[in-house]
Amino acid sequence: MAQPALNIVSAPFYADALDVAKVMQPEEAVFCFSADRLKERLVRFTAGFPGKVSFAVKSNPSREVVTALAEAGLTHWDVASVQEMALVHSVQPNAHFHYHNPVKSRREIHNAYHKFGCRRFAVDAREEVAKVAEIVGEDRSVELAVRFVLPRERASSAHDFSTKFGAPEHIAIELLQDIARRGFVPVLTFHPGSQSRDPQVYVRHIEAAHRIARAAGVHVGKLNVGGGFPASYPLSRPAPLEVFFASIAEAVTRSFGKGTEPELECEPGRGLVANSMSLLTRIKLVCSDGDDLFLNDGIYGGLMEFMQVPELQPPFRVIRDGRLVEGPRKPWKVFGPTCDPLDVLPAKLDLPVGIRDEDYIEFGTLGAYGIATATMFNGYGDHAVIPVGEVFNG
Repeated sequence: MAQPALNIVSAPFYADALDVAKVMQPEEAVFCFSADRLKERLVRFTAGFPGKVSFAVKSNPSREVVTALAEAGLTHWDVASVQEMALVHSVQPNAHFHYHNPVKSRREIHNAYHKFGCRRFAVDAREEVAKVAEIVGEDRSVELAVRFVLPRERASSAHDFSTKFGAPEHIAIELLQDIARRGFVPVLTFHPGSQSRDPQVYVRHIEAAHRIARAAGVHVGKLNVGGGFPASYPLSRPAPLEVFFASIAEAVTRSFGKGTEPELECEPGRGLVANSMSLLTRIKLVCSDGDDLFLNDGIYGGLMEFMQVPELQPPFRVIRDGRLVEGPRKPWKVFGPTCDPLDVLPAKLDLPVGIRDEDYIEFGTLGAYGIATATMFNGYGDHAVIPVGEVFNG
């Protein structure tokens, strides 16, 4: 679907969403973004993860986020399209791209390679290997990352990618051998699923990576453990990131042997950016004789993922005149602004009984897949991005 053109506001600077609501009194829904919180989260990844950290641009393709990460020293970017490459390249011309969408057209491969200097392509099918080889020719500096998949043992993540991407182990072995025969640089990669809650999922994939490389008889110098690192939501509170990092490091050493481990890479999206943004919405109508209220944003805007995965319900709070609204609460059915009856949140929200038209509801922890999935349906969705010092996360 077409993405809205984001309206980036660089000044003035506000303390938080309460300040934005009081001073700006925005009529349209806006995202409040804290570059400081994002940079702090990046430091946590780079200090704790035992390898190279990149950013999954698909989770938040806003210029504000890309700029903040580039300013903080990030140089590697996980991209799913040449459009994402163009965005990053416009901010950081020397960016290194990992094109880890395993399905690409010939034109996309050509533009990634020739226009943006991409030298890493993910594959999970023989046909994709042949297609990349045809376009890059004799350039043996090109890395081909075999994306493999394991059978899903249980629901350990909010989104399961195994139904769409990834080669089973026996095919991954053949792909590694084909890549080695062609003279390209073999890499292994996987994705445990978005909002992955169990560190042992990474362990099982790392063990499988070792089995695949050993069975193929191919030396793999790099292993990308994907994204999936979780953020904290009211209904989904995972272990600290450091538990994931330690589990990954231990599994790699145990599987590959100390001193012979491949270089590690990760590509967080949600786990890196979720806590850096909130969504400030305004109430258009409160039906006082019932329990319905209508916002200026909804599932076709910044709240689409909440509709798809109720466990990712964001924290929320009500703001009036720059202050929090407290008092007795009751469940309210919350509709978005469009004319589509599907535009309603999947669960009622406990909100103050005295809530009014033109009060604001701020939804926290929406830095991941808030902007990314917003549409312009019915003319809504042109969200401004407002810089703030602190951002609400519940």
